[in-house]
Amino acid sequence: MNNELIVVIGAYGSGKSEYSINLAREYSQQGEKVTLVDLDIVNPYFRSRDVREEFEKQGITVIAPEGEFQHADLPMLSPRIMGAVQNHDEVVILDVGGDPAGCRTLARYVTNINKRGYKMPLVINTKRPFTADTAGITEMLEMLRFASKLEITEFICNTNLMEYTTVDIIEEGIKIIDVVAKRENIKFDKFTVLDKYIDSIPKAIMGKTRITLNYFLSKPWEMNNKVHHPGI
Repeated sequence: MNNELIVVIGAYGSGKSEYSINLAREYSQQGEKVTLVDLDIVNPYFRSRDVREEFEKQGITVIAPEGEFQHADLPMLSPRIMGAVQNHDEVVILDVGGDPAGCRTLARYVTNINKRGYKMPLVINTKRPFTADTAGITEMLEMLRFASKLEITEFICNTNLMEYTTVDIIEEGIKIIDVVAKRENIKFDKFTVLDKYIDSIPKAIMGKTRITLNYFLSKPWEMNNKVHHPGI
């Protein structure tokens, strides 16, 4: 067993919660015992806590605010989180909000995160304003390093326009991210595509390997209107 600690981080709208959820399910399907921790106090729309009931049926533990605080965007951190970080008997995935406030939630865990060892992928969608170009990604990277006191170990390209995503759009995102990855000497070999669109997107683009994501999280207006528009 790998029993890795993976800190998934990304800017608003990057798709890092969707990536975290898919990663947790992937490890579980490989026979690993998995805990998914929702540390995202920033984003009110895409939150790993929303899959708690479904995942617990699959044997995946989800640590997130409960009861009356389930839908609150407040820094209420369960003492179970520290226990998960210190538990080397299972894979632990931390879903962290990608701004200074979100990153600072990691502060109390940094000593134990470093002691255990970790991977910290940064999920990037270059079709979002804060990470649309190399300057934006670099600024985001520096901010995350400073606020989290941890190092990004990998870039994940999640450049997409939902159902309007094309190979050209993904290539454009890969080119932008690749510049920063090479300059910062950060691993970058994966891009993501929603399962609904994989027939139109090849398994490899510009030397990067496709990761297929299933769509788990719905926006509030999709639920209220009983409409489902897949997106990341």
